[in-house]
Amino acid sequence: MININDLNIYNILDYGAVANKNTLSKNVINLAINECSKNNGGIVLIPAGDFLTGPIEMKSNVTLMLGEGSTLYFTNEIDEYPLVQSRWEGLECLTYAPLIYGKNVSNIKITGQGTLIGNGQFWWKSFKNKQLNYPRPRFICFENSKRVLIENIKIVDSPSWTINPICCENMTINNLTINNSADSPNTDGINPDSSKNVHISNCNIDVGDDCIAIKSGVEDSKHRIPCENIVITNCTLLHGHGAVVIGSEMSGDVRNITISNCVFENTDRGIRLKSRRGRGGVIENVTFSNIVMKKVMCPIVMNLYYFCGKGGKDKHVSNKNKVEVTEATPIIRNINISNVHAVEVQAAAGFIYGLPEMLIDNISLDNVFITMDKNAVPDTPAMMDNLEPMSRNGFFVNNASNLKFNNVTIKNHMGLSYNIINVDVATFNQCNLNYNDDSQITIVDSKNISINNCIMNDETLVYLNNIKNKYFLSENYNFCLTQVE
Repeated sequence: MININDLNIYNILDYGAVANKNTLSKNVINLAINECSKNNGGIVLIPAGDFLTGPIEMKSNVTLMLGEGSTLYFTNEIDEYPLVQSRWEGLECLTYAPLIYGKNVSNIKITGQGTLIGNGQFWWKSFKNKQLNYPRPRFICFENSKRVLIENIKIVDSPSWTINPICCENMTINNLTINNSADSPNTDGINPDSSKNVHISNCNIDVGDDCIAIKSGVEDSKHRIPCENIVITNCTLLHGHGAVVIGSEMSGDVRNITISNCVFENTDRGIRLKSRRGRGGVIENVTFSNIVMKKVMCPIVMNLYYFCGKGGKDKHVSNKNKVEVTEATPIIRNINISNVHAVEVQAAAGFIYGLPEMLIDNISLDNVFITMDKNAVPDTPAMMDNLEPMSRNGFFVNNASNLKFNNVTIKNHMGLSYNIINVDVATFNQCNLNYNDDSQITIVDSKNISINNCIMNDETLVYLNNIKNKYFLSENYNFCLTQVE
């Protein structure tokens, strides 16, 4: 353990910083950081008080420590933000400088018990009114950097994405509180992009877009670098379009991701994987476990027809016919979801829609319990063309293979528990198909379906007996009818 007394401390007051919200301290804070780095590192201390600053550039071997009772306010004077060459939404371009920025640096810490306030309202309004010539600043962004720790601080009102490591390695983000207004545009919480060995834990994130979004560039990115070895645990994720999201920028591949012991509440979607034709890339080896959700619109979404962003409205994106597989065909495979409990669900229990030429493959759901909200508001579970709002639906699956549903229960839904279309190999084991008097499953244009040891009502049993010779593995046709008292 490093003893703080053994480190050089650079108090910004000693460099002329003034503790009020009217005097800009940007230059003296950056001066302290530069001197600290040149002298082999140490701590740049933001003491108790309110300080106004512009963008801060981090240097290697520097700890930026926000003392108890300290608040850094970032100016909304646009001239204080120089342009930097960076990646934004997958593409290299000029952007306004992030509020805290580091490029090609290492051994960085941002820590303490203070607060960072981004004055995002100015940037949100300017963005909505189309008054900006370049993408808005992100709050904290590191590029091509190693060994970065961000911990314990509170971040409020980011101009756009809050934390965005790009091509970074060995990054830890722990015990943060991130609050951005629910109606603030594109204010994602934490977005690792083409980064490796990132650990996110014990964070409370309440934002206006995705809480955590894992990315790896788009088809036109200068470099295609995977985002891999990402661990997310013990986080509470509130509001936003998605709790944990992968894509749609995933052209460099996203792999080896684990998400565990998290709470999702009031997000549009809970688990959300998205891409489209043209992106290319692979999303694979992803595990979600021990997740509690409340009042989410749709707990599980995997969508290869995502239509937002540049090129999303092109005809080939929405085409439901099979096309040739190329390097531009996106792939989703090897996704394991277990021990999920979701209540007050609105639109659907789950929505999985692959491509006819590239089925979403090897998806496992184990011990999943979903209860729909009896007063649910209709909504569209996935952002794609020709999808009507729905309410209290079960699982919809189209264009998938090697599905496993084990001990999955859906309650308070209307109509089907499972709508299965163009699926090759699916196993249902110990699932509840006895919710009401109607048949709880339909199977269309599918093959190699096995239903074992499931509780089902008479109508479901009749339906399955009528189609068993068409769709079911004869050697595995071993479902049983259990009478429920």
